[in-house]
Amino acid sequence: MYLNCKTFFSLRYGTIDTKELVKTARQMGITSLALTNINITSDTWNFVKECQDNGIKPIIGLECRNNHDLKYILLARDMDGWFYINRFLSDHLHKDLPFPDRAPAFPGVFAIYTWNTVPLKDLYEHELVGIRKRDINKLFRVDTLSFQDKLVILHPVTYQDADYYQLHRILRAVDQNILISQLQDHTAAQADEMFISPGDLFDSFEQYPHIISNTVRIMDACQISFDFKSPRNKKYFTTSEEEDHTLLRKLAYEGMLERYGPDNTEAKERIEKELDVVQGQHFNGYFLITWDIIRYAQERGFFYVGRGSGANSIIAYCLKITDVDPIELNLYFERFLNPYRSSPPDFDIDFSWKDRDEIIEYVFKKYGTAHTALLGTVTTFQQNATIRELGKVYGLPKHEIDKILDTPFNPDLSGDNVQQKILRYSQLMSNDNKAFPNHLSIHAGGILISEAPIHQHCSTYLPPKGFSTAQLDMHQAEAIGLFKFDILSQRGLGHIRDAINIIKENKGDEIDIHNVKAFMRDERVKHALQTVNTIGCFYIESPAMRQLLLKLECHDYLTLVAASSVIRPGVAQSGMMRQYVHNYRNQHQVVYLHEIVKEVLSETFGIMVYQEDVIKIVSRYANMDLADADILRRAMAGKYRGQGDFQKIEQQFFGNCKKLGRPEAVTAELWRQIASFSGFSFSKAHSASFAVESYQSLFLKTYYPAEFMVAVINNFGGFYNRELYFRELQKTGVTIKPPCINHSDYLTRINNDIVYTGFIHVEGLEVKWMERLLEERQQYGAYASLEDFTTRIAPPPEQLDILIRIGAFNFDTYTKKELLWKSSLLLKAKSPHAEHIQPLFREELPDCQLPMLAYTAHENAFEEIALLGFPLCSPFTILQHDQSRYITANNFRHYTGQTINALGYLVCTKGIHTSKGIPMSFGTFMDINGDFIDTVHFPDILRKYPFQKGGFYMLQGKVTEEYGVFSIEISYMRKIGYFEDQ
Repeated sequence: MYLNCKTFFSLRYGTIDTKELVKTARQMGITSLALTNINITSDTWNFVKECQDNGIKPIIGLECRNNHDLKYILLARDMDGWFYINRFLSDHLHKDLPFPDRAPAFPGVFAIYTWNTVPLKDLYEHELVGIRKRDINKLFRVDTLSFQDKLVILHPVTYQDADYYQLHRILRAVDQNILISQLQDHTAAQADEMFISPGDLFDSFEQYPHIISNTVRIMDACQISFDFKSPRNKKYFTTSEEEDHTLLRKLAYEGMLERYGPDNTEAKERIEKELDVVQGQHFNGYFLITWDIIRYAQERGFFYVGRGSGANSIIAYCLKITDVDPIELNLYFERFLNPYRSSPPDFDIDFSWKDRDEIIEYVFKKYGTAHTALLGTVTTFQQNATIRELGKVYGLPKHEIDKILDTPFNPDLSGDNVQQKILRYSQLMSNDNKAFPNHLSIHAGGILISEAPIHQHCSTYLPPKGFSTAQLDMHQAEAIGLFKFDILSQRGLGHIRDAINIIKENKGDEIDIHNVKAFMRDERVKHALQTVNTIGCFYIESPAMRQLLLKLECHDYLTLVAASSVIRPGVAQSGMMRQYVHNYRNQHQVVYLHEIVKEVLSETFGIMVYQEDVIKIVSRYANMDLADADILRRAMAGKYRGQGDFQKIEQQFFGNCKKLGRPEAVTAELWRQIASFSGFSFSKAHSASFAVESYQSLFLKTYYPAEFMVAVINNFGGFYNRELYFRELQKTGVTIKPPCINHSDYLTRINNDIVYTGFIHVEGLEVKWMERLLEERQQYGAYASLEDFTTRIAPPPEQLDILIRIGAFNFDTYTKKELLWKSSLLLKAKSPHAEHIQPLFREELPDCQLPMLAYTAHENAFEEIALLGFPLCSPFTILQHDQSRYITANNFRHYTGQTINALGYLVCTKGIHTSKGIPMSFGTFMDINGDFIDTVHFPDILRKYPFQKGGFYMLQGKVTEEYGVFSIEISYMRKIGYFEDQ
């Protein structure tokens, strides 16, 4: 009967959460239910699991629509049928093809048409016709007995009640980007598409008992057998588990020779122990597939970093999946893999954003597109965006929508004005804090490699990236035993990758970037870390991280590992970061909460810094087993849905502590610290991987600062804007030139000690035209003059104007103003769209009689500000203001506790909210020496003296000091213009 149910995964159409659909069916006594979402299969396995848990027989299928036109409903009779449904849908989504009018005859699949769309006499064996309650009167004078095995009851379920029906209509208007008043009936569901009781449905069809019995027969014929506990990843890398295990052992010992030498007993013992666990958990293939991806990356010369809990494994270290030595850091393998874990090991492999797509392409080719897909994710409607969408549907102008967003929700939403409707329906879309799905997207880096064809589990679609992507999110994939490989991209790795290439090109030096232990011992690198010369270096360049490293006087690997974790929001916001710094600086005065805390957390001075610390405390202090600890670990990593598991662990923690007679105050404080980790914590191995990458960046910056900063600039990723990276580049002593038509490339390049700014940074230059300019130069040589350039290129006037203004013709003997004057004469006879033709003879160019043109020293800088967004020279050299009366950052130590005036060039700001929800801010400025000034702007001051974008600020406030880190608590701030004194 209920052969056409939809959830809100029928995107912008259905309004029912999967759990609610099944729960309502159970309450109504329904024993069999079909899920048939529109052109999507994303929540199928959630539905099946909910049905199994509620004693309902699940039937799975699909509603096929071409835009608003319902073609048919497909139901899977068995798992083979489900495979064909997924493959059929995927084929149409990949090729963007409309569904055919008639459903193909697939094994194990029923196709149901709506009444009067297909003649009864023309139906094939697999085809049926569904009769809706409102269509019963159309059966008058139809010999239904002659077609009794072809007719079924078809009662669609799309929404819950009349209120949700209106929400459904709103969603349809949102989907079509129209006003609700413009919605046409054929683009939305009918008003009766909600649950009615089986009794009422049977009563409606009492004259047609054969249709009822045939419907029951069809439902009985659909049998989905699915075991959620069976693993579904690719089983073997070779051809068998034994062969996989032999290969893994061989690779582990080969790697041990290189990492530890032949006689390291501890390494051998640990390898044997891990091999036994990996074999027992049947994860040989997972290790080898990851190793193979790394092997391919090494062959291609791609730089990578292995992260995640996999760094706890010595086998991963020996296979060069990670560069973290688990013996050195005392990382325990059980955090990564143990019999209590409900999921396979977790390797996160980061590649440069330039290399990642080739790695993904290799995986698809190696394991076949039939078995491989990117992991999908679901983007939901967010509260503010939802209100904006609903405002548009009701025709409100932007300023009225802004007014709704600025007004707190009115608890009385029963009225009928537009604002109350918008607020009410936006709350319905929150659905008890579970936002409606909006559209499918791609997971940040997950790839699925399945033993069976991927379409046995889900449908796939083809996003703009061009890789087949599963209509499954991480939670559903894991629920059916399909676990992802994480192939991620990271700009920080682009810095390292490109720096290595630039160093080889500019200096001729080959860098073994994986020789991390040597970097850690290097005195110059230690000094750079201790003095936080870290701009451009992954994870250690932000103002907050630089301040933390200074407070910790960090100059070694273990302290950096701790810093990488302690700065995370959960630790920092709970006050534990401040306490950690205090305990670190006063190690002999640490007061431990309890003897067990001292025993477990002595390495981190009584503070929980890593996920492992929390697991140890839960296990030792509360006597909880590792299975519960693993649930807690996943909760801390943000990998759980809802609060149910977390609350269960909380109750168990307090209950166990009470039975053990633990002090209540200590128990409460420990749980406060544990809870603060939720969603914002690292494992120690993860922090160690970040620290390794930080050392790699820092080594390159220490020994090859100019090349490294050029790589940072060319990767357009980091904590700061590009201007600061150009400022940092200036500190290396190179000469920075503006873009030059003879020496610059599209990206910034370095040649010995001269850096030529890339054309990519110039506002207004057209990419295709610049590519043509560079191709011409490569093919026919450098441009001799402006005349030569205009003859060979015939540039568009506005593009030539930009090039002259930015200084691309500085090699010519004329000034910019003279060149602009000449260019207008030279281009008069040229067609702006002329094709490149090398003339056989040089034309006689006009004799340009140039007038005397005035010129001021700062014009170049202001042209650069207009076209680059910043001057290539120091902005302090342009400022017409008395700079001598300000205190610089290197002298703050002499003014601690005193109110001073400082002059700063704004670098960045970070806004936060106080415990009362009031905004305040932190600022970072640069002084005339290129040193940083850190500022604190409390709520009252921020309100009186707000930031006004970039530029110079006069800063007045009290100098404060904490463990050698100086900042100014601002009491007055004023922005200063470049010509303040004129």
